[in-house]
Amino acid sequence: MSAPSFIARKLRFKGRLPLICIALSFFIIVLAVAISAGFRREIRAGVSSLSGDIQIIPQQRFLSDEEQPIPLHPAYEEPILALDEVKALIPVISRVGIIKTADAIQGVLFKGVPGGADSTGCARIPRKLSQLLQIQEGAQFTVYFLGEKTKARRLKVEQVYEGILDTEDKLVVYLPLADMQRVAGWTGEQVGAFEILLKHPERAAEMKEEIGSLLFLHTTEDDTPVYCLSVTERYPQIFDWLHLIDSNVVFILILMIIVAGFNMISGLLILLFESISTIGALKAFGMADRGLRRVYLRLSAGIVCKGLLWGNALAIVFCLVQDRFHLLKLDPASYFVSHVPAQIDWSLLIGFDTIAFTAILFILQIPLLFISRIDPASTMRME
Repeated sequence: MSAPSFIARKLRFKGRLPLICIALSFFIIVLAVAISAGFRREIRAGVSSLSGDIQIIPQQRFLSDEEQPIPLHPAYEEPILALDEVKALIPVISRVGIIKTADAIQGVLFKGVPGGADSTGCARIPRKLSQLLQIQEGAQFTVYFLGEKTKARRLKVEQVYEGILDTEDKLVVYLPLADMQRVAGWTGEQVGAFEILLKHPERAAEMKEEIGSLLFLHTTEDDTPVYCLSVTERYPQIFDWLHLIDSNVVFILILMIIVAGFNMISGLLILLFESISTIGALKAFGMADRGLRRVYLRLSAGIVCKGLLWGNALAIVFCLVQDRFHLLKLDPASYFVSHVPAQIDWSLLIGFDTIAFTAILFILQIPLLFISRIDPASTMRME
């Protein structure tokens, strides 16, 4: 064992304030990282359920609000499905409609997705719509699809689902694709668009360019001209909001490093003042300033490491409990979700812990400069 390590083991910080401050700082850092990751997970999942990570849409959409049909099995289907990053290619049809009950009326977007034959005439509605119209699972309601000719349908609520982006002007009701093909007056080989789900949704912008190239290469004369749109382009305001949350996490990290660093500086300075005679004696025995700085840096690193472990442990337990029981609630109208989401992203957690730990030890180099100003002769006379 080296001399600095041996001496550092014999010294102790008096009081628990530095340890508590370090633990609290790391607790807040982990919470900020977990909540940021949780928001990204929940909102990306909600947005992907609405429009996929990438959409393939007919070019006629630019000229008309009415959805134009494209083939169910176009020439570019197999090349897109062959991409390793693509998880699914889902055909969909969307139509605007109105739901009417005895006491209320509400405009919604109806979306046809692939489903079994036994689900014909059944609908999945968001909880927000269920609360607005007071309709529950098993209830029936009348739908009016708007267009050149209004069409009425009687549907049954098969399921009430939790919508991430539910507001009164963004309610989506899911129907079987075959039902929507009949509403649109299309054949079973015609759909309105394709939604692509990716294995890594954060790569949507990158994959959009690759899929756009495949569409250009494999679209034949028999295929309807299409273009692709990433989820970040379709909902830019939502992803700008997520970027703002990430910026806040960085700000919290910097603030907590400063708070923890200055608390450790105050504790270390107190220890150094109390150890002036010890430092003077060690200098008299020939220990260099560099060795003495290593002694107190090792001691400080031990306190920071303990605070890191305690702060991380408490934050991880809190996040697991919050993710399971949703103790802290939010207003979905403002935050898109009904509870504070918390997801432990281990790579981000380790990265932020490493940055914070290194930065705090770097800050502690400032009070350690005090050691070089201690004169062993003066301390010996004082004794």
